[in-house]
Amino acid sequence: MWFNVIILSFSATTFLPGFYVLTSGENCTYTPVFTPSTLVVKFGDPASATCSICQPARTEHIFGLEKAVGETSQNKTTISWTVDSLTEWDTSLICFYNEDGKLHRSTLPITLYQPPKYVGFSFLNHTGPMFAGHRYSLLCVVEEVAPIENLTVTFYRGQTVLDRKTPSNPEKTPVTTAFTVNIIPIEDDDGAQYWCEAELQLGAEGPQPPPVVASEKLTATVYYGPQLKGSSHPDPITVTRGYPLHLNCSAVGNPAPSYTWKLPSDNPSSIKSSILTIESVSWEHGGQYVCNVSNDANDVTVTFNVEVKDNYTSIIVAVAVILAVVIVVCFISAWILYKQKRMGNYNLKDVFRLRPVHVPVRTDE
Repeated sequence: MWFNVIILSFSATTFLPGFYVLTSGENCTYTPVFTPSTLVVKFGDPASATCSICQPARTEHIFGLEKAVGETSQNKTTISWTVDSLTEWDTSLICFYNEDGKLHRSTLPITLYQPPKYVGFSFLNHTGPMFAGHRYSLLCVVEEVAPIENLTVTFYRGQTVLDRKTPSNPEKTPVTTAFTVNIIPIEDDDGAQYWCEAELQLGAEGPQPPPVVASEKLTATVYYGPQLKGSSHPDPITVTRGYPLHLNCSAVGNPAPSYTWKLPSDNPSSIKSSILTIESVSWEHGGQYVCNVSNDANDVTVTFNVEVKDNYTSIIVAVAVILAVVIVVCFISAWILYKQKRMGNYNLKDVFRLRPVHVPVRTDE
């Protein structure tokens, strides 16, 4: 009979591994286990968790839960904890099991978070247009966010990331904080939108996707000096007398450039456009022309040296015409003289040729 009891005990422990024997074995300890292992809760939301041990607690042992808020319910292996609205910023749960003076305990970390109530964006100590090539600071203010050490602030120009900031402040309660980034705008940044966003990265146990609050977008106005358009002009510029002259100093800039001209006579011109036109160049139009292009950001001076040359084609044509006229006149004169000469020879021959003169004689019958 004793032998049968031993066999039965052996068989039970061998073939029924899921049956828990009330002894502390290698695969079952009295260390409490929390579910979930980490708790992330939005400020004011309800929360719950359970603490378990793998064997029922003995009467003489103590199985309990330390808490600051909430209610619990318990059986021999599990303690359930719930709270209707969690508002304690720095809190945690401690589950313990006292086994004959040997204390087993586990802690459930609780992260209570609050997304930013407001994210503001501006240029630090600056209003109005920016100037290309100058340094400016962007300011992003994040209000009432917790925990701040989980915060990431990203600065943008359009959809391009300029910089990311992550504070190292361990404060658990909501705080307001500010971040800055320096920029040096260029011409292409005119009209670009600058902004920032604040994101709470709370890990896999936190809300997915992470809470993000974006600021308003500010459209930048960037002033930059005149930039000449087109290719460079020859120096000097040679123009034929009588032909038109066009001098162009067109430029782009912000704000739009204005133009003033100085003529070779050193007198300012009334022309206010980027193109100076002379319909028919004469000798007095030769010399140096100066175009000044300016706006609120900068000014540029363009110099044109103009040389006027004579119109040799016209001279050649005039000479050719004169020669042709002379030739024609000479030909006509020669022809007239020739004709006159011919006419003169004929008349003399007819007039002065000696012929017998027949005088009629009257007869009386």
